[in-house]
Amino acid sequence: MKKTKNDKYITITRRKGDYSLLFSVILLSVVGTVFIYSASRYSALSTYNDSLYFVKKQIIGILLGIAAMIFTSFYNYNKLKRFTIPVSIIAFVLLCLVFVPGIGVENYGAKRWIGFGGFTLQPSEIAKFALILFTASYVSGNPDKIKTFVGILPVLVVGGIICLLIILEPNMSITICTVLLLFGLLFAAGMKIKHFALLIIPAFLGGVALIFLEPYRINRLLAFIDPWANPKGEGYQLLQSLYALGSGGWFGVGLFNSRQKYAFLPFAESDFILSVIGEEIGFIGVFFFFALLIFIIVKGIMIASKAENVFGFMLATGVTLIFGIQVIINALVVTGSIPPTGLPLPLVSSGNTSIIIFMAEMGVLFNISKKTVIV
Repeated sequence: MKKTKNDKYITITRRKGDYSLLFSVILLSVVGTVFIYSASRYSALSTYNDSLYFVKKQIIGILLGIAAMIFTSFYNYNKLKRFTIPVSIIAFVLLCLVFVPGIGVENYGAKRWIGFGGFTLQPSEIAKFALILFTASYVSGNPDKIKTFVGILPVLVVGGIICLLIILEPNMSITICTVLLLFGLLFAAGMKIKHFALLIIPAFLGGVALIFLEPYRINRLLAFIDPWANPKGEGYQLLQSLYALGSGGWFGVGLFNSRQKYAFLPFAESDFILSVIGEEIGFIGVFFFFALLIFIIVKGIMIASKAENVFGFMLATGVTLIFGIQVIINALVVTGSIPPTGLPLPLVSSGNTSIIIFMAEMGVLFNISKKTVIV
């Protein structure tokens, strides 16, 4: 207890930080690595002559991610404000570099990575955090600004530029995630419902327009509606995913015993790793697996609610939002609940940029959890 000048007492609580969050993050990444090995060993052996190819890459990503998480866990998150503009500029530049010949790496008709030697980087992962940091910094400067339409324009401009550069890659799945993140951040910051309604309608119409502008997106939509109409074409991946989940039943076919990973299910180690998980450990196993994912999301919500200031609240909300959004969309895609789209499962799917950035963000979340709270 401490006495103030007006003879009022305040309670100062010093928290040690929520170590259960860090433990859960590391546990989830380890579990993910086990299933990456199971899902990729056949394809890695046939493609790279090394059954551990993807596992080795993932372990490197996890080690770098842990280093980043340790740093962000102990670096005062309030000091991140000073990096808002530099991080935003870096994100814009990196997103532009994917279109530069010799730097941008094209895969499956999309330029979503930049490469330097044997190293590749996915700028959109950095851009999502840049949006979170910019919004948190902007809102914390004057929270009342967000209640006016003019006040939300800077956030919309930054978010709009990021979304535009990502959709040009093209990468509609990450664009959708970024749009949802943008709206979630503005809503959490206190944006008025009438402004939310004013923005959500053109955003929805824009999404529909983007689908009909590209034939392959229309084909994906048709495959979602009736995958059996083209079982060897656009409907193939969804059907193989459903076969995997259906084969798992209640208790699964056993760890490392997936049959769909034998060149039947595309991207088994990345976007569709949940299908292999469901096949091998069944409904009961997936239930506990999602319990771990939900535990991390709940921890994020609790940390945000107890943040010491607006900046911490917005940072924690943004990190929790993007993690939760990707978990939900990935699960809906894999189960055939929404049209197929390529989106990794956070901290689980193969992909170094994703796991490094998410671990660094979880370190920021832990950092917020250990700050002083004054009541």
